[in-house]
Amino acid sequence: MTQIDKTNVENILRTYIDLNHGVDLVTAKSVKKIVIDGANVSVFLELGYPAKSTIDSLKCSVEQLLSTLQGVGIVSVEVSVNILSHAVQQALKPNANIKNIIAVASGKGGVGKSTTAVNLALALIAEGAKVGILDADIYGPSIPTMLGLSGYPDSVDNKTMVPKMAYGLQSMSIGYLINADQPLIWRGPMATNMLQQLLRDTNWVEIDYLIIDLPPGTGDIQLTLAQQIPVSGAIIVTTPQDIALIDAQRGLSMFEKVNVPVLGVIENMGMHICSECGHTEAIFGEGGGIAMSKKNKVELLGSLPLDIAIRQNADSGKPSLVAEPSGKISEIYKEIARKATANLALKTKDFSTRFPNIVIQNT
Repeated sequence: MTQIDKTNVENILRTYIDLNHGVDLVTAKSVKKIVIDGANVSVFLELGYPAKSTIDSLKCSVEQLLSTLQGVGIVSVEVSVNILSHAVQQALKPNANIKNIIAVASGKGGVGKSTTAVNLALALIAEGAKVGILDADIYGPSIPTMLGLSGYPDSVDNKTMVPKMAYGLQSMSIGYLINADQPLIWRGPMATNMLQQLLRDTNWVEIDYLIIDLPPGTGDIQLTLAQQIPVSGAIIVTTPQDIALIDAQRGLSMFEKVNVPVLGVIENMGMHICSECGHTEAIFGEGGGIAMSKKNKVELLGSLPLDIAIRQNADSGKPSLVAEPSGKISEIYKEIARKATANLALKTKDFSTRFPNIVIQNT
């Protein structure tokens, strides 16, 4: 009878590739403990990203894999999730109540970036994370409309703001502080100061991921975000159209230059689906997202169709994840959310909060 030991178990676990980040369980450090009791094997896995939709299938798949070990008896697999803070730009430290900040950028306007950011945030909640969203588009805030929110945020101390809540999502936007038809005629420094104030003066509550919906371009707000706000990673949204890809490339390159890891690319409006007959057509071209991901050696997180329901749901204040939580579009967003945060989970962890401040004083 073959003796089962830890090495046998580890070797077979190395053959299981986590589809959310493409790395085996051992290399990804997801295997936290292996207990062998005679012929019985118990494995404890810990994921660094939210994956409520896939935990059961992961558990079953790994149990089936371990059952192929010669001479094995009872197999038990437990899966837990532990979301940690990840490293940010040098000289910056993560916010106390925010484990990770993820910037969603596009370079070009009109590619559905804000709709994607809102649905991504809601998808992370569906997968089990605590999430907030900050609307950094000072000149054209759209998050309040998409979440069906309005009015001034509450304040307990008349100094800081309580984030407005919708569908379990904490949110803050300049759109809550001004009238909907009021234009903001501000120069760059005023807009960047407002971005920092919205982030700093909001009482975010134990957030795993704060999604920042950036305005188009690579201007003052993007530069402030890259240099003064601790960002764990960025996601680039584009359409297959050549013009959108050119601008998205500029946004991607900006994050690379300031050492903010790009977690992946989302291709929006990939295929148009006719609401009458279901015919699909590549109105904005095709293959642009995958070409961009290959060129920059980053992952294509997913491709979303040009579907009228996505726009209608967002305009009504009930994004797709709320209007059709089990629909095909929602499943795509959840897969994108898992892949993006799984890629982040492989990045360097931030351990600054684990060490006490050392104070040297005369005694």
